[in-house]
Amino acid sequence: MNKVVANAEAAIEGLQDNMTLMLGGFGLCGIPENSIQAILKSGKKGFTCISNNAGVDDFGLGLLLKTRQIKKMISSYVGENAEFERQLLAGELEVELIPQGTLAERIRAGGAGIPAFYTPAGVGTEVARGKEIREFNGKLYLLEEWLRADFAFVKAWKGDTAGNLIYRGTARNFNPMMATAATITVAEVEELVPAGTLDPNQIHTPGIYVKRIFQGQHYEKRIEQRTVRKA
Repeated sequence: MNKVVANAEAAIEGLQDNMTLMLGGFGLCGIPENSIQAILKSGKKGFTCISNNAGVDDFGLGLLLKTRQIKKMISSYVGENAEFERQLLAGELEVELIPQGTLAERIRAGGAGIPAFYTPAGVGTEVARGKEIREFNGKLYLLEEWLRADFAFVKAWKGDTAGNLIYRGTARNFNPMMATAATITVAEVEELVPAGTLDPNQIHTPGIYVKRIFQGQHYEKRIEQRTVRKA
């Protein structure tokens, strides 16, 4: 089945206000740059965004924060985005901060059809507030629920027309899990090849999970904190 769409604008068809979105990436690595730009231009708003972090002030999800298109962030890290911090402290943005491993597992559980699970992460902290706690083998665990989304936007190095994806390096972070946990998964890739071209043993995300795929353009691949040696 050919799942190719022309561009990011075509890929976000059906996007509506107040939807829940998953966006892959770790820092600025492996983020769906083209899809974020298309969401920005759409003018849709009120999103609940599930992402490890929110980019930086002028790039990545930081762009959607600046235009107030995001009403809630479900994430693990906020340290590189001053606007995120400002909106959080001012009470202008709903934020659910989750330990990074728990965030990853909640997304994986959503993709695997597991509605809840127990984890020791967060016991005795604010993370545990209002959550069920049980003891197993003398240790306390929190009950955490799965995460699912209306759309998942993921970024891969290479994909084929059937939606099979291969990630590269650190970009293989939250992307594979998110691809399984949404009603509609949109994949943008650096290189798009015909079905049957990819080695099946190297595929990270099977095409069954991907609804739409397109070849992205003009990737900046920024670095959050660039450290260079003095001349």
